[in-house]
Amino acid sequence: MKDEIQDTKNFLQDFSDSIHYFVKNNVHNDFSLPLQIFLKFLFLAILVFLVDLIFKFFINGAFKLFFNKEKYPVLKSIYQSKITNSLGHLMALYFGSYALISVFWRHKKSFAFLERIVDLAIVLVVAGMLYRALTAFRNYFVIKQDFYKIMALNAISETMKIMGIFIFSVVGICVIFGIKGTTIVGSLGAITAVLVLVFRDTILGFVTGIHVATSKNMKVGDWVSIPKYSIEGNISDISLLTTKITNFDKTVSTIPTYDLLTTEIKNLQVMSESNTRRIKKSIYFNINSFKFLTEEDIERLKEINLISEYLEGKSIELRKEKENLKHSDKIINGRQLTNIGVFRYYAQRYIENDPEVDQEGAMMVRQLDITPQGLPLEIYCFANDSKWEHFEQIQADIFDHLLVASKEFDLQVMQVSVKV
Repeated sequence: MKDEIQDTKNFLQDFSDSIHYFVKNNVHNDFSLPLQIFLKFLFLAILVFLVDLIFKFFINGAFKLFFNKEKYPVLKSIYQSKITNSLGHLMALYFGSYALISVFWRHKKSFAFLERIVDLAIVLVVAGMLYRALTAFRNYFVIKQDFYKIMALNAISETMKIMGIFIFSVVGICVIFGIKGTTIVGSLGAITAVLVLVFRDTILGFVTGIHVATSKNMKVGDWVSIPKYSIEGNISDISLLTTKITNFDKTVSTIPTYDLLTTEIKNLQVMSESNTRRIKKSIYFNINSFKFLTEEDIERLKEINLISEYLEGKSIELRKEKENLKHSDKIINGRQLTNIGVFRYYAQRYIENDPEVDQEGAMMVRQLDITPQGLPLEIYCFANDSKWEHFEQIQADIFDHLLVASKEFDLQVMQVSVKV
């Protein structure tokens, strides 16, 4: 091995000497030195480029033998992130650093300058390799379909990239100007407060990304609603500083990532996964249209199949109660049926018998607080299809029916009167 290294060193030195003396013997003295340096640099650059190609060919070829993401997901993620290319670059640069002294040993100043250039290139390649390593981690979790860890890694990787840019910039400056790293690092204490202020959103985004990933409250692809911004759509991307949400009208909204911690966010994805969606909507009735039901009203409403048994049973029950009451002929004495109460029961029975309403979910028809617009009667249930257009159709069908059916109970739906 030592003999092979010595042979390589002798070859490089002999070739460098050939260039040196060829230019010296054939070019004017005023131009010989610059041309010697240029040709030797060109030779070294071509040599490093060829060595880089050879290293990449063999390294990538070895990885392709394991190109199976089911069996070797780690190797697959490394190959996809092109860490192998960075490894080839690094080995070629180390070869160039070794070859540098053999080619430029006659030109001390050029050697010192090119040595710094090579060292800077090594710093940049190492930085690129570390960034690609973060990408490899992300690719691995993409293969594993672990979206919560992907979000955490996104926050970590983007923070590491920002910190890495700063650190490698300091190292690069030290390499170019020959400054000791301790000199620059020692002065950072004076600007710590400024750095914290500049990277405030970055720090908050990093903390938010970790929190979202560990709490598993949401992930990319989830259907969310943000009342603060009147946004409803699917999360398309969660990065360190911004989160993108694709709205249902095909527009894209962008919010600060730290808002995921400080703002009320409704995750509606569970409705999509369970294929159910809540119906929670009210009909406002005019209180002046409410009344007790007379015997004639009850007999007429008994023809409605959904409430005929209910009315029959209630009629017998109330009749027995009135037998012992004074002034039983007065309708107000004792318990009575009202048109709003019977309609409420009818609406309950209607949604219970609707095949498009989820029968396993909560079903309720209830009165809300009286408002100046009337008495709200709220329908609360779940449609058995969460797809938006189907859900709206199911909801509309229910309220179309109930709005018209209320007329059979002599109820008046509130609406704004428009004077012509």
